[in-house]
Amino acid sequence: MAKRVAVIGAGVSGLSSIKCCLDEDLEPTCFERSNDIGGLWKFTETSKDGMTRVYKSLVTNVCKEMSCYSDFPFQEDYPNFMKQEKFWDYLQEFAEHFDLLKYIRFRTTVCSVTKRPDFSETGQWDVVTETEGELDRAIFDAVMVCTGHFLNPRLPLESFPGIHKFKGQILHSQEYKIPTGFQDKRILVIGLGNTGGDIAVELSRTAAQVLLSTRTGTWVISRSSNGGYPFNMMATRRHNFTAQVLPSCVLKWSRERGLNKRFDHTNYGLNITKGKKPKTIVNDELPTCILCGTVTMKTGVKEFTETSALFEDGTVEENIDVVIFTTGYTFSFPFLEEPLKSLCTKKTFLYKLVFPSNLERTTLAMIGFISLTGSILAGTELQARWATRVFKGLCKIPPSQKLMAEATKKEQLIERGLMKDTIGDKLDYISYMDELAACIGTKPNVPLLFLKDPRLAWEVFFGPCTPYQYRLMGPGKWDGARNAILTQWDRTLKPLKTRIVPDSSKPASMSHYLKAWGAPILLASLLLICKSSLIFETGARKTMGQNFSLLNKYLARINLLGYEGCTKSY
Repeated sequence: MAKRVAVIGAGVSGLSSIKCCLDEDLEPTCFERSNDIGGLWKFTETSKDGMTRVYKSLVTNVCKEMSCYSDFPFQEDYPNFMKQEKFWDYLQEFAEHFDLLKYIRFRTTVCSVTKRPDFSETGQWDVVTETEGELDRAIFDAVMVCTGHFLNPRLPLESFPGIHKFKGQILHSQEYKIPTGFQDKRILVIGLGNTGGDIAVELSRTAAQVLLSTRTGTWVISRSSNGGYPFNMMATRRHNFTAQVLPSCVLKWSRERGLNKRFDHTNYGLNITKGKKPKTIVNDELPTCILCGTVTMKTGVKEFTETSALFEDGTVEENIDVVIFTTGYTFSFPFLEEPLKSLCTKKTFLYKLVFPSNLERTTLAMIGFISLTGSILAGTELQARWATRVFKGLCKIPPSQKLMAEATKKEQLIERGLMKDTIGDKLDYISYMDELAACIGTKPNVPLLFLKDPRLAWEVFFGPCTPYQYRLMGPGKWDGARNAILTQWDRTLKPLKTRIVPDSSKPASMSHYLKAWGAPILLASLLLICKSSLIFETGARKTMGQNFSLLNKYLARINLLGYEGCTKSY
């Protein structure tokens, strides 16, 4: 008999969780409190239902090839970065293609998830739900919580003296949908994350003036990279040799220098405040709006009056009509019982940010409570693949006693200042994905690929680390993964080729030849190194050092040329 799994939420994480259950022959039942799939990606005109939804103009920050489900690429004519409506269409296509909708119970709220009396033996849960006023109780063998990060708006009014005197309009970004109603007003946006930047830019087109307040500053990156290619595809790659050999201070200097090439962040009032954690946002228009004066950067707000705001630098802005807080969200699990509820809000006590450390049976998984430098969708899908295999007994995790001891020790070290608190930092995309993939047995074996399929290996190692890489081998292997990787640049360039330009018949560039012959040369170099070390024992160290030096120079040249314009190997 198949194990029954309760999936809470039918957003991006919930849909992948349903599919992963089906892939492992588990029986999912998904509970979604709204009337449709997509979670925050399903746009609504209002927020009266209390759910967080995207604003109408939202555009994705991660390009389509880096943010798709690993066995379901976007259609080739979809734009690389898309508005919410287009992205929701993709989610609908995914759900229909894998026939997921029949497993979802809409307009159903999960009231409680509690351990059954025999939990230590069975790992089962009692799940109470409410549908249009009627309560229902069911027993499940496992639970996947997919309610996301954006549950409860964080509105820290207590941190802003005088805010209750302010006579203008106050709202959280959760309530913002469209710019209608903000024409010719003076608007103060508090908080400079992706949402704060987006809202400030959009309102600057119709408002009399937009003031954007930040206590920390931020680095602003564009969606496009050198040559106009999607930034994510150029930056998220496995062959980051420099990061492995250069000191962190040199890397920091190099990155900051690169970010300031587009515009000097200090001149634009965007530089990171000394002592604050570095952070980045994706915004193509904010620097231009600052340059044109439609957005004015301000420091943190010190105090409000009835109509004005006093800032930390001593300046005052009068006649403010609207204050929009883009101060983020808090996540909670009201349906869980204590102490599990409190424990799950502490990411330190989530093993690999998925499994609560205190459960003697690993039958509860938190899916999607991560912050990555890459696609959250790809990360949550891999979490779901791992979790369902753990439920089925195909993957093992350490006992709860060991996990709790390790988590408690880490928390104590952080509190004592002996360990850096990185809980709020974004996780490195490739490192985290590889860590989960290793647990499943789906991490790409690059050396083996170079021996068996050099062309594919080249794209995996030197190309963008797209989600398809985690479908090449092991459990859940997808036969279309190889082709998806080899054609990913075709799908990237397809929506751009709307005006056919006659071929200028330029001769092939040196970078083309380097990429075409790179894999065979790399293999030959490695074989020569090994051979030399066996034949010439007395001079082995010197020979290998010379070979490695030449090889490193060669790879550095390939890396440089490939980054600056090469998009396809073949």
